[in-house]
Amino acid sequence: MNIDTIKKKLSGEKGKTLHFKFNGARNQKEEFQGEIIKMYPAIFLIRVLDEVDYVKSFTYADVLIDTLEIDFSTDNS
Repeated sequence: MNIDTIKKKLSGEKGKTLHFKFNGARNQKEEFQGEIIKMYPAIFLIRVLDEVDYVKSFTYADVLIDTLEIDFSTDNS
């Protein structure tokens, strides 16, 4: 998988509710539901559900190196 493949996959999922797992530095782990709202050449923005006006930004490389895991099988119903 490469960055272009990730961008194409994410663009098809824009606006859908997805489940995210973030594996940060020093064993910080966070799971949340959200939707991709904007995509830029180097980053993309996720609106976190259950939070008012809370947006997180990630790079496509975060997905490539598994810092950010995305579950594309989340049911939107």
